[in-house]
Formats: sequence, C-alpha cells, structure tokens
Amino acid sequence: MKYDIKNISFAKEGKQRIEWAERQMPVLRLIKKRFTKEKPLKGATLAACLHITSETANLARTIQAGGAKVILCASNPLSTNDAVAASLVRDFKIPTFAIKGEDNKTYYKHLNAALDAKPNLTMDDGADLVGLIHSKRKELLGCVVGSTEETTTGVIRLKAMEAKGTLKIPVLAINENETKHMFDNRYGTGQSTIDGILRATNILLAGKTFVVCGYGWCGRGLASRARGMGAQVVVTEVDPIKALEALMDGFRVSSLHNIMKDADVVVSVTGGKHIVDERHLRLAKDGLILAQAGHFDIEINKHALAKLGGTPREVRPMVEEYKIGKKRVFLLGGGRLVNLAAAEGHPASVMDMSFAGQALGAEFMWKNKGKLTSEVHVLPKKLDQMIAALKLKAEGIAIDVLTKEQGAYLSSWEEGT
Repeated sequence: MKYDIKNISFAKEGKQRIEWAERQMPVLRLIKKRFTKEKPLKGATLAACLHITSETANLARTIQAGGAKVILCASNPLSTNDAVAASLVRDFKIPTFAIKGEDNKTYYKHLNAALDAKPNLTMDDGADLVGLIHSKRKELLGCVVGSTEETTTGVIRLKAMEAKGTLKIPVLAINENETKHMFDNRYGTGQSTIDGILRATNILLAGKTFVVCGYGWCGRGLASRARGMGAQVVVTEVDPIKALEALMDGFRVSSLHNIMKDADVVVSVTGGKHIVDERHLRLAKDGLILAQAGHFDIEINKHALAKLGGTPREVRPMVEEYKIGKKRVFLLGGGRLVNLAAAEGHPASVMDMSFAGQALGAEFMWKNKGKLTSEVHVLPKKLDQMIAALKLKAEGIAIDVLTKEQGAYLSSWEEGT
C-alpha cells in the first residue's frame, strides 16, 4: 500500500483520537452499521481530498465499510493531524497522503497520488480534486461518475464551472444540505474559530473590538460566539440584505475601511479574495490580530502584508508578527484556516451531521451513476431530513408528527376563513 505521512509511529495516538471522535458521531455510526451490512458502495474507488482529522477518519471508515476502496489526501497544508494520518494507514489500511505543513509542491503531489488510483467517485473540500481532473488529469473524466463537495468555497468554484460550461461530471453540493450549513458552518465554525484564535494568542476577547467580515452562515456563528465571549462585535458585508440582517441581530455594521483603525481582531469568513487588502492594512492599529476561517489563504492579502511589513517574526506557534512602521500586526495560522491550523477544527458532534451527508451523498451518486447531468446537484430533502431525524433520535429527543387531518389541510387550498 502506497502512502505518504509524517511518521507511522504516531499511530497509537491517532487511533485514540479517532475512537474518541467516533463516540460523539452517533449518526455516522448508524450509517456505518447499515453500510457494513448492505455494502452499497461495492465496486467504487473513492478519492477524498479532505482535512485529515479524527472526524474525517470516521467518515473514511464508513465509506470503507460500505464496500468502497478509499484513498485520502489533505485539502489544506496545515489541517492534517499527523497522528490520525498514521493510524489511518496502520490500523485501517487506508492509503493516506498528508503531512501537516507540507509545501505547495507536496500538496499537489499528494492530490495526484490520490487520483493515480483512478477513482470513479471523488469527495472534495474546496474542489481541488475536481479542478485538477478538469485541468491536468482529464483522462479521468471518463471514469469519474461523480463527486461530492463539502464547502461553501468549493460550491462557489463548481457553480462557476457549471456557468461557464466547463463542468463535465455531476457534483453533489453537500454544503447545501440544511444539516450541514445550518449547523457545521454556524456552530462548528463559530466555536472552532474562536478556539483557534485563543489557542494561538491566549488573549482575552471581552471588551475587544472584534470584526467579522462576512455574515453568511459561518459569519453568523462566529459573530454570535464572539459576542458571547464579551467582545464588541462589528460585521462588515457587501450584501445589503445580510448587512441589514446583522444589524437586526444586534450587531454594529460598518465598512471594513471605517472600522479598521479601531479593530483589535479581524477575521475574514467570506470565501472571497483580498477581503483584508493593502488599503486596510495601512489603517491597522498597533497590535491588530488577523485571522481567516475561509477555505483558501487568499482572504487576507499576504503579499500586501509582506510588502508593508517585510519578513515576519514568529512570536508564538502559529503567530507571525509583521512590523508596519511603528505598528505590529499579527497573522494567525499563516493566513490559513485558523480553526484547523491553530486548533482541531469542528467538534465531532457537529461533523457527525456533515459527514453523514457525505456518506449518504456518496451512496446517492453511486446508485445514480450515469443518470445525473454534469451540473451541481443537491441531496434529496428526504435524505437531509433523515440525517436530522437520526441526530434527534441519538439525542433521545422526540418530536411531533402531523395528523392526517393536519397533513390534508397543509396540502389543500379549499379551507379558508
């Protein structure tokens, strides 16, 4: 079995982490139990480009239990847990290509290694595998029957491909599942981003001016959690509806240009490019902390930061100091996903629903191979609702059921005032 990891001797710790996460992922356990019995993915070879964490390991084991051959590579150079990667190889015989801190050349070498298995299904976190298949590995277009996508950023890329007519395979946008973006993006990103900032800096958030760039599901969650820590939260937006929503939710709303001189912490959560740009950096006050929680390291203009501040100095693990004149600006996690670069990512209990969607999404794509058009699809609502129902069942929570009379009323028009 081919693989490329940091050190196989880390496997014992990795297995303990994987088992700990599994305890908090009851929905995925139920799916794995069914997959073990039914083998709905028999015959599939699935290459997955995801964050190599203990939660991802349990998704990979579930796909494997369903009868598929699984190959893993990292979707971000700083998000790999090397102990988990070692356990995946040693204990679960899953070829894994991921090393925390890998350079760009190694990153793409690992993506290509996963694609060398000639997968007929792919799973992405940022659409890098799909992008590579459509650019430099076009020979695989004939055998890949579909892909699933985990993130907002990836879905944006895929919809751009669809709009331009360049998407040649069907893709299932798992990020559009309500059981994904309403919980993973909001509660997972909200908590884990705060966790990453605090682990990296050990600052007190109470009383700080904390700027959240973007008020999508991730921004909503982060703003809420920062307010809960006592921070004075300011939201910046380009969408007037989202900006108004943030205002109605009780947050101060401003342009980034206007608030930059007062900001203590700025976190970009947009999926866009150069949200924090040179013109903003010039306005920063001494001690500003910069972080981002979008998938790619482009939200903070690192080239502009280096232009203004020169070569950075590492003052703490995952904290780089740039000197802009007499001011110091601190960049966390190399400008990459701070929740995974400086912490452990989302809690397993919220990833349980996201990865349940990935597992059912892979099953859906495999069952419908050859039947779906080459565009971005969504998981059927019944499957999304099933994930939520399984989660409630695991929590021991019962909910009401419509009576026949109620159901008939809601599906009719005749009865009125």
